[in-house]
Amino acid sequence: MKHQVIKGVAFSLLALSVWNCKTSDPDPIPYESGVYILNAGNFTSNNGTISFLSRTSNTVATNIFQAANPSLSMSGGAQGYTEVNGKGLILVDNTTVGQDKVEIVEAGTFKSRATLKTPDIENPRQVIQAGPNKAYISCWDVSGDYSAGTFYKDPGYIAVVDLNTSTVIKKIPAVKGVEKMVVSGTEAFVGSNTYSGSKTLLIIDLNTDTEKQRIDFGSTPEPIALDANGKLWIQAGKDLVRVNPLSRLVEQRLTFAAMPGSVTMSADKQSFYYTLGGKTYNLLVSATTAAGTQVLARSFSALGIDPQTKQIYGSVIPSYAQAGYVLRYQSTGVLIDSVKAEIAPSGFYFR
Repeated sequence: MKHQVIKGVAFSLLALSVWNCKTSDPDPIPYESGVYILNAGNFTSNNGTISFLSRTSNTVATNIFQAANPSLSMSGGAQGYTEVNGKGLILVDNTTVGQDKVEIVEAGTFKSRATLKTPDIENPRQVIQAGPNKAYISCWDVSGDYSAGTFYKDPGYIAVVDLNTSTVIKKIPAVKGVEKMVVSGTEAFVGSNTYSGSKTLLIIDLNTDTEKQRIDFGSTPEPIALDANGKLWIQAGKDLVRVNPLSRLVEQRLTFAAMPGSVTMSADKQSFYYTLGGKTYNLLVSATTAAGTQVLARSFSALGIDPQTKQIYGSVIPSYAQAGYVLRYQSTGVLIDSVKAEIAPSGFYFR
């Protein structure tokens, strides 16, 4: 009898141990390490998607928002994406008035948490982290008639999103065609779409979510990023301009023969990659002239630099009716692979 009791206790402990092993393992995160590919789709068809490409694979997981949420649909182009404290914000641009939105998802799984809709969100353009659990979304507001020159409402606005409650808690009046934003310290430097005609660089106080200063920039400013020295770089037409974010003074201006496209900062923030004249170049932030070093004898619709591997990602859009491609290169320009994405791959987010 004693032997049976001991045997029974041992079996129970073994079963408990096995149960603990089975229940303690967390569910795998499907999109843990790699890049999200933002596919604009055919704009009039509102069929944009987001794909995921692992760093260790050349197979793309397609339409991952739909895969994670079978009963939901993006229903628009993927305009932008960023992550704040474990939450992802997808900017969705729809051609139908009143149908723009922001989908808030669990970062890494893309499971839906909430949806921000009109009138809080109209023509969302870019999203950035503005605090521990706060995001800024630049919005053009309701667009008008492009042919009549009234497409961009003046002013646009910045939607302040509290991610604790998944709500827009404030709209900060911005500038006409408000778009790109870069954070430096406790300030956000805000620019415009190059076709808006606005020449104002707006500075927002992140602590109070209020306008702090407006600077006449002389031409349309499009903030790019901070470099390794903490200096702000802004594209202004054919110029790349280095600004001291504390003094607001222009420290360097590099003028190109034509407007460079797809300008992005390198992984170490010591240089830029950009496309110009059908080629891709690299230019040090310490340069005194706009004479970059050719890296690739081709250009792309969008460029991205993986901050972990330093690899170059370039997107190719054959047409807006078929799948596009993403090409990966070593930082030296050596081709790694080419993978098939979805319609109109137009941006990257690395995680």
